[in-house]
Amino acid sequence: MTEELKNSPIADFDWDAYEKGEAQGEKTREELTKTYDESLNTVKDKDVIEGTIIALNKREAVVNIGYKSDGIIPMNEFRYNPDIKVGDVVEVFIENQEDKKGQLILSHRKARAARSWERINEALEKDEIIKGYIKCRTKGGMIVDVFGIEAFLPGSQIDVRPIRDYDMFVGKTMEFKVVKINQEYKNVVVSHKALIEAELEQQKREIIAKLEKGQVLEGTVKNITSYGVFIDLGGVDGLIHITDLSWGRVSHPEEVVQLDQKLNVVILDFDDEKKRIALGLKQLMPHPWDALDPNLKVGDKVKGRVVVMADYGAFVEIAPGVEGLIHVSEMSWSQHLRSAQDFMKVGDEIEAVILTLDRDDRKMSLGIKQLKPDPWEDIEIRYPVGSQHTAKVRNFTNFGVFVEIEEGVDGLIHISDLSWTKKIKHPSEFTQLGADIQVQVLEIDKDARRLSLGHKQLEENPWEVFETIFTPGSIHEGTIVEMVEKGAVVALPYGVEGFATPKHLQKEDGSQAKVDEKLNFKVIEFNKDSKRIILSHSRIHEDANKAERNEARKAKRAAKREEAAPVLNQPIERATLGDLEALAALKEQLSQGK
Repeated sequence: MTEELKNSPIADFDWDAYEKGEAQGEKTREELTKTYDESLNTVKDKDVIEGTIIALNKREAVVNIGYKSDGIIPMNEFRYNPDIKVGDVVEVFIENQEDKKGQLILSHRKARAARSWERINEALEKDEIIKGYIKCRTKGGMIVDVFGIEAFLPGSQIDVRPIRDYDMFVGKTMEFKVVKINQEYKNVVVSHKALIEAELEQQKREIIAKLEKGQVLEGTVKNITSYGVFIDLGGVDGLIHITDLSWGRVSHPEEVVQLDQKLNVVILDFDDEKKRIALGLKQLMPHPWDALDPNLKVGDKVKGRVVVMADYGAFVEIAPGVEGLIHVSEMSWSQHLRSAQDFMKVGDEIEAVILTLDRDDRKMSLGIKQLKPDPWEDIEIRYPVGSQHTAKVRNFTNFGVFVEIEEGVDGLIHISDLSWTKKIKHPSEFTQLGADIQVQVLEIDKDARRLSLGHKQLEENPWEVFETIFTPGSIHEGTIVEMVEKGAVVALPYGVEGFATPKHLQKEDGSQAKVDEKLNFKVIEFNKDSKRIILSHSRIHEDANKAERNEARKAKRAAKREEAAPVLNQPIERATLGDLEALAALKEQLSQGK
């Protein structure tokens, strides 16, 4: 019953009859009912009107809309507003004026939805702050109930700081601003971050204005990346590079700091506009070199852990922030080029000897080969000239084979000392990397730490014997095994090879000998010192033809001599004086005839 009805008396009410207990007539009752009905709101189904909450419990709210009965609304329709209380005026949608139980059924959700788009657009136009209920998570953000409409809250718009746990916001009511509306698809985007950015921007300007190099500030770890840590200084972000986190080696910043951790940092540098701020953490701690044992000196043994590997060496941390370099040349007495990874790996605990120590420059070099005796100290005793050993092939060059007899003791077998008989163009034709090979020490160069070695010296020199077999002029059967620019390589008996120039490869029919042909060759030169045999196939038939020609000439000369012999043997008659006179007369006659 309204206040007006309570305070306004009925003008034609018969109070005397009422005192006497006399019943009023039918006409008077109808008038009273009519008056009562007119004092109530007239409502229709599907209408949206305002009502006042008159009672609340956990399940439902009782709402008075000025109707003859109060309406009921489930409390879950007010989840977006946990501060709802008795006396609040809310919009309601008339579901049913009277159900089977005579109850007025109302809906707050439908009332909100009926006017939601109008209010959403109004909030965007006026830049109004509104309340919304976060219903659940979704991909990339959250779903928010705003005026009964499901709006999208992007993860980046929840707070100025990155959010790692979205679930902690589900079920909360927060303030938002509408930042975008798609009228066609009825999509709404809201932001909570926008509410606090203006305030933070002011704080940021105040902080930036006070920044100075060397200033120490408290900050919160905002984000961790592989290259550094972003620190929130109260609305202003700064970066601690990974190299400024600790004096020691850091593989990843997570080894030093954690998200949301509060710590003190020092400002190292910033740009002119102070938008990029470089921070340091290790600078607030004393340098480890300053705390290094003052008695430590060159020659001392130290223990440490390998923290970084490179081809040229390894960095060993002997104390947090104090490192020494072991160059690969200080890892082994061997002169053979190798990689540092062949000796150690990251994480290895090793012992080393200090080789150099510079406290001013904070540098230290270490060695591990010094923990073993130098194998060249007594090289003449252990590997005297003429001694024989087993070595391992380590490397090839065009002129020979580098071998290692033991770690730190290397030697060279010259290509000419590999075989007495074979013509070797490259050592890889004779042996292979990693193979064992028998050697004899030929010479020791202690200063260069190198041995001259031989392999063929383990066998007798067969050229002493070849000298008696392949004598110049002797003929031997051979096979052409290779054609080269200047001639052919010929395989002879006993595993020896000879050489024939192109003109000595011409056969009797005028054709040229080819690879794999087996022919007779005449030795035309033998040189034991240079291990060279010069051969000729053409010389064989050339010499035979020459011999035949010589024989023919000899026979011809003999025949001529035989024909001339009878004439020479006849007696010679002497001329007389008469003959001479007759000849003179004949001469006279001939002269006259002319």
